[in-house]
Amino acid sequence: MDFVRNFPCISIMLCLFAGIISSGLRDKAAMWVNAALLTINTVLSAYTLIYTLTLGDSFVYVMGKFPAPWGNEIRAGVLEALMALFFCIIMLLSLFGGRHKLIETIEEDKLHLYYVLTDLLLSSLLALVYTNDMFTAYVFVEINTISACGLIMIRQNGRTIEAAVRYMIMSLLGSGLLLLGLCMLYDLTGHLLMSNIKESVALIVADGDYVIPLIVSIVLMSVGLCIKSALFPFHAWLPDAYGYSTISSAAILSSLVSKGYIFLLIKIIYRVIGFDVYGDTRIIDMLFLFGLMGMIFGSTSAIKENDIRRMIAFSSVAQIGYIYMGFGMGTQAGMTASIFHILSHAATKSLLFIAAVGLMDVSGGSRTFIELTGSGYRNKWAGVTFTVGSLAMVGVPLFSGFISKLLFSQAAVQNHAKMLPALIVLGISTILNAIYFMKTVIRIYTPIDNSVYTVTTFKDMPVYAIVLLAFIILNVILGISSQPVVDMIQQGLATFA
Repeated sequence: MDFVRNFPCISIMLCLFAGIISSGLRDKAAMWVNAALLTINTVLSAYTLIYTLTLGDSFVYVMGKFPAPWGNEIRAGVLEALMALFFCIIMLLSLFGGRHKLIETIEEDKLHLYYVLTDLLLSSLLALVYTNDMFTAYVFVEINTISACGLIMIRQNGRTIEAAVRYMIMSLLGSGLLLLGLCMLYDLTGHLLMSNIKESVALIVADGDYVIPLIVSIVLMSVGLCIKSALFPFHAWLPDAYGYSTISSAAILSSLVSKGYIFLLIKIIYRVIGFDVYGDTRIIDMLFLFGLMGMIFGSTSAIKENDIRRMIAFSSVAQIGYIYMGFGMGTQAGMTASIFHILSHAATKSLLFIAAVGLMDVSGGSRTFIELTGSGYRNKWAGVTFTVGSLAMVGVPLFSGFISKLLFSQAAVQNHAKMLPALIVLGISTILNAIYFMKTVIRIYTPIDNSVYTVTTFKDMPVYAIVLLAFIILNVILGISSQPVVDMIQQGLATFA
């Protein structure tokens, strides 16, 4: 079983090698290499999760057997393995769910490049999850940024190029702040490995020296990652990036890319700075405030949209606000709720984007609500799936979103100072969620004369229908069997500390 300790490193290296190999292959060959890679990494991540659960603790893999400070380390625990497994599953389903649109929207001679970018993106996400070294994390943050930008602009039209430029500008700003904060932290501590930095930070706080530079470095890193994960008010790039890229890109970007940055922030809070030290800086109060603002602003912006994809994109602003609200509570319960919501949102938002393209396809390719009228009858699989995703976003029982909001409510009750604003905004946001998602569900199930439209059945697109069914099952599992997932999150946070 000890050979399992190699799996995190193998997963990352496989992604990098697959990207290199796919660059010289034709489109279909690159697609099958990508599918094989995702399948293998899903299996490796599942084995790693089982191993860490059995072990009851995390383990450290030393790259090349070189110890710190010369060597690099990978650290894997229950939380890391769970997140890696989820990332692989969501990316696999997103790519297969939107595969039929890739052929239509990407030039044939560039299709293999799309799979190169997804391979590199997965390598960066897994590296952000597993790395125990801050400089390595920064390197893969940049790989993540470049890959995500390529996934946006590969469609090659005016709106996607504009969206990619805006995304790149904001991402580079976030990366610059992250690098400045990391440089200051390295200057203060002399270390890059997370565990060593944490020991030095504890000494700095105990001695009372250089506390202000330490706080400045923490603020720079936090703001940089907030910008990259599109926390309000740093979300301006998000609607166009999600709204005009290919459907698989939108599903991957909304579900995974921002979550990789958020997970890195969680590691910084727990494993670099220390949960108590981070809380004492009062930065969490700002995360709480902007999280609440994002929940309201994202929802109100979604209500005003007449484009289904941009509506789903603005909904992501609100959902990211939920995650940062949980961080801002400054409690283990709030952090547990935020991490569960990362999983819930990833499963639901990719489901919504993949279902939306099915509704658009049977509505003449239109994205406006008036043209989507009755589309739930013309593509029954997409209609049912979109309804499930909408109910999950609203927080209806049996679906993952209900568990997220329940956990956030329980966490709010445990924090008397922030209980009232958290519960009020949570209630308002839920009402706003219901307004724009239920409005869309009513629209797609409003009867009209469907004889002028194409009707899609399971036989027409079996792979697409199977992907939608898999998304529904995943969402329901998180909704009715959430306790084992919550237990794993809590166990992972305990080993993080």
